[in-house]
Amino acid sequence: MQKEIKHEWIYEQSPREIWKYLTKAELIALWLMPNNFKLKIGHEFQLTTKPMPALDLDGVFQCKVLEIEPYQKLSYSWKGGSGNGIFTLDTICEWTLEPHKKGTKLKLKHSGFGENNTDIFIGMTDGWLKKIEQMLELINA
Repeated sequence: MQKEIKHEWIYEQSPREIWKYLTKAELIALWLMPNNFKLKIGHEFQLTTKPMPALDLDGVFQCKVLEIEPYQKLSYSWKGGSGNGIFTLDTICEWTLEPHKKGTKLKLKHSGFGENNTDIFIGMTDGWLKKIEQMLELINA
């Protein structure tokens, strides 16, 4: 099984503008999920959605900020499970921003999916495309 999701998008907006949508909790909530994100190394935060019992997910993803390079790179852990303290999903989400012509190239690498995460991997591969489309709609509004 493939272990990572990789996507790439080109935006007309600057890295600084795209960065806001990746790092401000109120903006992240508009396109991804409600959260308590803070741009601080080591900050532990949650992303919340409706439970997905068929995937053994309670709808609360436990995350921790791992790396910050302002306007260039952001990475955080992304863990989930049934809510019993055992994580069946233990991944890393990494965003990279590069200037591209007058805009930005945004890259996502979501890695660490295990053999038991096949259905989650399939859902998230398409899910990221939909979520980023929502972000683009917000940026362009």
